[in-house]
Amino acid sequence: MSRSSVPTRADEDRAVVHLTWSRIGEMVDRIADRAGSDGAPRVLVAVLRGGAVPAVWLSHRLGMRDVRVVEVTHTTDNGHHAAKTPEPVAVNPASLGDLTGQDVLIVDDVAGTGHTLAATARLVTRAGAARVRTAVCAVNHDNWTGSAPPEATLTYIGQSTRGWVVFPWEGGIDEA
Repeated sequence: MSRSSVPTRADEDRAVVHLTWSRIGEMVDRIADRAGSDGAPRVLVAVLRGGAVPAVWLSHRLGMRDVRVVEVTHTTDNGHHAAKTPEPVAVNPASLGDLTGQDVLIVDDVAGTGHTLAATARLVTRAGAARVRTAVCAVNHDNWTGSAPPEATLTYIGQSTRGWVVFPWEGGIDEA
């Protein structure tokens, strides 16, 4: 197993995958290449909090300056295997501004059930976006509840996993 994704065991004896900065960089590069090939978006929307880091990284990789944020949450806290709220909750969706006619790429760190990205896509569409794509660093297949597989639902996926994903900005493993 590579150092870029190290599985460990959680309290409930379920896998936890710790991603490293170098692995995130590889994912961002791959997503940027694919998004660029499909026609670079005009606006990036980061889903707070986890989507902020990869969205900023993507903005640099794609040479973009229009990065917006929206807070959409579907967990009750930050712990491993945190309980879910019945539906994703949007905080201040007006922060998206006017997206009329824009090509938008929504960025998040991880997709568990897929509900947060779906809710965010609805907000972006209501704000007027002409084209909406989604990108995540990781998909946790153990939590996915969509009727279609993530690969058919999400536009760009950095990595598919089974288990809770911990990112370096959450206090994951350090790289030497």
